[in-house]
Amino acid sequence: MIENELSTIIIGCAIEVHKQLGPGLLESAYQECLFYELKSAGLKVQKEKLMPIVYKEVKLDHGYRIDLLVEDKVVIEIKTVDSFVDVHTAQVLTYLKLGNYKLGLLLNFQTAILKNGIKRLIN
Repeated sequence: MIENELSTIIIGCAIEVHKQLGPGLLESAYQECLFYELKSAGLKVQKEKLMPIVYKEVKLDHGYRIDLLVEDKVVIEIKTVDSFVDVHTAQVLTYLKLGNYKLGLLLNFQTAILKNGIKRLIN
């Protein structure tokens, strides 16, 4: 399945989670529920995937953690903020670059309507 097809399924699952829970919870609650929805949709999902940093010849295992990685192709970063700021976008772009992934979805569940809290990022 290509990234665009995956993103359609992911966004549908995220909307379902948002419909059921609404805004106002911690990121971890949305992460767990979205993980459940994506697994139920038959997708391979990794939660809190370690993203090491390679600096010159040194591999730093204590890098970052991707909230969710779907089918080893799509990075999902979950937020519960009033609005996105530049550092949120930079974070996802860094994950895309370090992992050589093509597509990232930045999801903000702290919105009245989830479609207003989706940002799609391409490497």
